[in-house]
Amino acid sequence: MPKGFVFLSDVDATIQSELRYLSNNNFIGKTINGYYDNCVIVTKETADALQKVQTVLTKKGLGLKVFDAYRPQQAVDHFVKWARVLNDTLMKHQYYPEVPKSELFKRGYIASKSGHTRGSTVDLTIIDIKTGKELDMGSPYDFFGVESHPFYKNTSEKQKKNRFYLREVMMANNFKPYNNEWWHFTLRNEPFPITYFNFPIKG
Repeated sequence: MPKGFVFLSDVDATIQSELRYLSNNNFIGKTINGYYDNCVIVTKETADALQKVQTVLTKKGLGLKVFDAYRPQQAVDHFVKWARVLNDTLMKHQYYPEVPKSELFKRGYIASKSGHTRGSTVDLTIIDIKTGKELDMGSPYDFFGVESHPFYKNTSEKQKKNRFYLREVMMANNFKPYNNEWWHFTLRNEPFPITYFNFPIKG
């Protein structure tokens, strides 16, 4: 890893993870290029900030679960290549049922550059520590649709409350939210604001 990056587990081993892109459970339906091991990699500043969030949540019997963090450019390239093959819709029913695959670029769900590749962006949710279950956020992680917008109106009061709590605790610890995805946050004053890395995710 380049200097300035760490394994999140070395900073806080209590934060859970489920790297979807290391599995078949993602919008493509297969392991994504560049993902080799089940380890969450982030910049040191991001890890420290996530540890602060975890400390706040733990006092309430809650914790973080990370779906994705640093993402190599080769993974983003894999997304772009897949998006251009319009008949490959293996996971459409689960991840983008209402969006034509031909419009994934236009609607901003797939892009040739990602903040994740700079190492200070994370996709995550909150879990109940006792049960390990994710709090109900009203839409699944990586769902391509308006339902994933943080302020989507057709959610229950409980779902709204959960989304806002995640947003609140992340923002209070120096993360900025993203308008289209309730799970997506980027560290303010990230250390590598214009560098897109391509080293693989290996333990």
